[in-house]
Amino acid sequence: MSINIESKLPNVGTTIFTVMSSLAASHKAINLGQGFPDYTMNDELIALVNKTMKDGNNQYVHMCGLPLLRERIAEKVNRAYQSNVNVDTDITITPGGTYAIYTALTAILRPGDEVIVFDPSYDSYIPNIEINGAVPVAVSLRYPDYSIDWDVVREKINPSTKAIVINSPHNPTGSVLTQSDIDQLKSIVEGTGIFIISDEVYEHLIFDQKEHLSILRYPELFERSFVCFSFGKVYHCTGWKMGYCIAPAKLMTEFRKVHQFNCFTCNSPAQYALAEFLEEPAHYLQLGNFLQQKRDYFRSIMRDTKFEPLPSYGSYFQLYSYAAISDESESEFAIRLTKEAGVATIPVNAFYKTPVDNKVLRFCFAKKESTLEEAVNRLVKYFG
Repeated sequence: MSINIESKLPNVGTTIFTVMSSLAASHKAINLGQGFPDYTMNDELIALVNKTMKDGNNQYVHMCGLPLLRERIAEKVNRAYQSNVNVDTDITITPGGTYAIYTALTAILRPGDEVIVFDPSYDSYIPNIEINGAVPVAVSLRYPDYSIDWDVVREKINPSTKAIVINSPHNPTGSVLTQSDIDQLKSIVEGTGIFIISDEVYEHLIFDQKEHLSILRYPELFERSFVCFSFGKVYHCTGWKMGYCIAPAKLMTEFRKVHQFNCFTCNSPAQYALAEFLEEPAHYLQLGNFLQQKRDYFRSIMRDTKFEPLPSYGSYFQLYSYAAISDESESEFAIRLTKEAGVATIPVNAFYKTPVDNKVLRFCFAKKESTLEEAVNRLVKYFG
């Protein structure tokens, strides 16, 4: 008798990121697809990790995270969002923001529950929902500004609705929630048992004097929310896989029940280093301007192409329309660019539950200027 696994994710194959990155490597293409920097992270933070390892801080820390790091996070949250969170009960350090999102969903979902997600969305949401036996309910963002149609959200709400997943600044589009969005969300969940999973991993990577409207600012929303963050995205050390979740004590209790039997605890030297690094707010407050300069530079040199930029107010990403260039599908065009032009991107239809074809690609501009210049030069040369 053969041994077979009945897949919990039968519709999931190799991710588009793996496909495009492998294609980029095989064709020596510049990879503007995946969201990771190719420039070095802060030297001071590197030195702090080195120092704390030499100081002997290499063993397990508390399951919820290094107490000093949680204290620094609480201070930062109070300073940034005027929110007082309890260091002992409300904050858990996690191996990355994606892990925090998965753990939050696993803590609350039961088979048959429904979760509203906004398409296009970060690619982990739907598999996280499905592996817990729940049902993703997709609401498409309005093209081309990728705003939320809250009337459609209201139509989707029913007794099975367990949670709404929001993401601002948004991956892949770079859109951000407005005060009107927050007001609509408050209205929809008021008097219900609906949870909110708020993905805020790009909280400080926000542009054009926009304000990040964290769920932590709004007590009536926070009381039902798991708010997820990433050190890796903020400090350009994505390979560290370090993040954290903030939630009210009664929610965090259930989060930690899952966490303690999965990860249990996270990289100790990085936690000691981050605790010290967080003492200086400038380390994260300057990041928006730093990334906006990269976005603006990339946008300026892309004017030499026929790609048309869509609005991007945060994150590592800029969407570009190629409607003036080709009628090919997004996947076909992205593959051709990688193989023939030597520039790898991500087709935005890969972020949809039910794919659409708006002729849009996602470019990552969190790269060295020389990398961006070479990529654009290749596009210009290829398209003449």
